[in-house]
Amino acid sequence: MRARSAFVYSLLRLLAFFVPFGVMMLFPILREHYWLAAIFAALIGLSLSMLFLRRPLDEVSTGLSERREERRRNARDESVEDAATD
Repeated sequence: MRARSAFVYSLLRLLAFFVPFGVMMLFPILREHYWLAAIFAALIGLSLSMLFLRRPLDEVSTGLSERREERRRNARDESVEDAATD
């Protein structure tokens, strides 16, 4: 996994929440009920990330999968080497 792709994805997810939240905080009624604005911003952020952040999510999950498979392969290789030396 590349750290850059994980950082970009995390940053975009945060922006998908905080931008709508900031816009909603401009309305007086939502300033009083900030928890309602947070719920709406979370729903909007989730929707935006599902629609527009598919490629960064795929990059991050592919990187994690490759990293996990590499660790499994290394563990198998070490166990085979240990068995051969015993």
